Amino acid sequence: MLNRSQIFATNDLKSEVIDVPEWGGQVKVVVMTGLARDAFQKANSEAPRGVSFFEGTLIVATVVGDDDQPLFTEDDIPLLQQRSAAVVSRIAAVAMRINGLGVKATEDAEKNSEAAPSGSSGSDSPAS
Repeated sequence: MLNRSQIFATNDLKSEVIDVPEWGGQVKVVVMTGLARDAFQKANSEAPRGVSFFEGTLIVATVVGDDDQPLFTEDDIPLLQQRSAAVVSRIAAVAMRINGLGVKATEDAEKNSEAAPSGSSGSDSPAS
């Protein structure tokens, strides 16, 4: 069994570097921490603001610099909304995939859940 120290010593935040030729380089997309996901969900829980806002908040929560610190802040969301929708959507799609967000991730999780043994012996079946 793992102990507390071993768990906290690991880096469980997967990342993916993707090419963004339209911006002249690459960006690093990471799995959100719990705090980053809280901020992302809070920003998107208010009145609907559209896809560009959703994708902007996702990029703020997941794109980091060389130092692994967030590259953008919430103040950058309006600026991200003014960038190419195709580019922003491509980055957001990677962020959604590695963070397990979206319909496909939900479907995959449900398939995995259905395939996993339930541990039920069948004794909880209704009597006929």
